[in-house]
Amino acid sequence: MARDNIRLFSSPFTRLAVLLYLLAAAAVAAAPPEAEAEAAVSRFREYLRIDTAQPQPDYAGAAAFLRSEADALGLEAETLEFALREAPRPPPMARAPPLPPLPPPQLPHRRRPRRAPQDMKCVGMQYLEAIRRLRAAGFTPDRTIYLSFVPDEEIGGKDGAGAFASSSKFEEMNVGLVLDEGLASPGEEYRVFYGERCPWWLVIKARGAPGHGAKLYDGSAMENLMKSVEIIRRFRAAQFDLVKAGVKAEGEVVSVNLVYLKAGTPSPTGFVMNLQPSEAQVGLDVRVPPNANPEELERRIAEEWAPSSRNMTFEFKQKVSVYDMFGKPVITPADNSNPWWTMLEEAIRKANVKLGKPEIFPASTDARYFRERGIPAFGFSPMANTPILLHDHNEFLNKDEYIKGIEIYESVIRGLASYNEHAKDEESRAEL
Repeated sequence: MARDNIRLFSSPFTRLAVLLYLLAAAAVAAAPPEAEAEAAVSRFREYLRIDTAQPQPDYAGAAAFLRSEADALGLEAETLEFALREAPRPPPMARAPPLPPLPPPQLPHRRRPRRAPQDMKCVGMQYLEAIRRLRAAGFTPDRTIYLSFVPDEEIGGKDGAGAFASSSKFEEMNVGLVLDEGLASPGEEYRVFYGERCPWWLVIKARGAPGHGAKLYDGSAMENLMKSVEIIRRFRAAQFDLVKAGVKAEGEVVSVNLVYLKAGTPSPTGFVMNLQPSEAQVGLDVRVPPNANPEELERRIAEEWAPSSRNMTFEFKQKVSVYDMFGKPVITPADNSNPWWTMLEEAIRKANVKLGKPEIFPASTDARYFRERGIPAFGFSPMANTPILLHDHNEFLNKDEYIKGIEIYESVIRGLASYNEHAKDEESRAEL
């Protein structure tokens, strides 16, 4: 069955999920451009004020806000819940028929709590604002457009996008293309991502005979572990050198970063200082690009990073495959072989902005759950001339860039929702 509809994706919360969808409806009144821009910024500021960060996220407030925005735009809304919670935390979802900032020019800028103006509440609100403009212009799409706001992306997304992508509800939506988050660009070109590195969260453990802190002997747990840490450091440096030299982009190399070291014998005042421990471990965040050889990397881990000959073991806390369910690399073609890419590229350029070379996203997003199922997915957050500050204490987005992003999404949604592959097939047959 052909997949016809478009899904615009946002992961603004740590736990909450919301979905909105569009069909054909009456146009809404257009405001003067300046008033429209100020109103859009005001709505974004309102959304940012809702604290959806752990440990005490205001899910009810966020869901209510999104439902109110859906109602104002005449979108159908639905709430889905896929995982049991300590308390009900309904994820909203909205639908519309085939249709269809702050005082200084900086959008927030706070240390506590993190409001996510870049990562990624801006994208969800820009979707909604673009739809508001399209409705005001009387635009009617040829496809249903779904906007979803889902939880858990920052902690893996298993109970959020993962559960959603595997649900019967998602299958009923008949989605042909997914748009998810991208990254800001410090330069003038906007960035777009056609794949992403797969997280391998790895724990390596070393064991050895315990001994007095003053004794010199071979094969202690700490000695075994530190040998591996040095081997891993050299591998990391070699990968990083390729990026520094401009040979490869960050998303094209295997990244390895130490996230914790654990060893020692605890005491009431800290650690026992005259005892060498019998066990030590290190945690690693490894990100594997979809063009890497996973078998070769796993062989390296088993033989060099955690060899059993040094009394070492390893386990994966998370290991995402670089292949989709059909055995193909989890990437979406970003060339003329993919009509969705052609339409996206054209729509972005129609917004009079420069588009950079398609990239592999250096981290992980919820888009992987859809690429795994063979569904095309691109990562795109329209933020140019903007420092990359996601998860930073000083995360902000320039007001004018936020408004420009709405204009870009207006062009993107219009272009993608007007694409009719069946009509194209008829034209091709007529030409023949």
